[in-house]
Amino acid sequence: MAGLNKIILIGNVGTDPEMRYTPKGDPVTSFRLASTRSYTTNGERRDETEWFTVVAWRQLAETCNQYLTKGRQVYVEGRLRSRTWEGKDGQTRFQNEVNANVVLFLGRPPSTGAAEGGTPAEEEGDDLPFDGGDGQDKSRA
Repeated sequence: MAGLNKIILIGNVGTDPEMRYTPKGDPVTSFRLASTRSYTTNGERRDETEWFTVVAWRQLAETCNQYLTKGRQVYVEGRLRSRTWEGKDGQTRFQNEVNANVVLFLGRPPSTGAAEGGTPAEEEGDDLPFDGGDGQDKSRA
């Protein structure tokens, strides 16, 4: 039987993206993403925020590095990856990461005081990748 490892997140970028290169020259961009869930308990509204590390590779890495900034709302789709390593202090470290294969820029970018130009994701539309009722996935067109 085949397995499935897929995670879908909508949240706000919590740190400006950091791009680096692998020894083979492939670009890799990582950033933190905050996703907040609101709920009511005992008549009191509460918020619960989860933080994720998102990693994008190659062309997606370059696009994220160029257009994402702290505070920007994004849709991220990818797979969850767990890493374990030994730190300099000898302690075992553990981290979950989201290896992104889709990043859609939602809303408007935070204003920077400069003239605002559109990003490729905005020019194509801010729709989530759902079909339009005719069974055809519009995000892959």
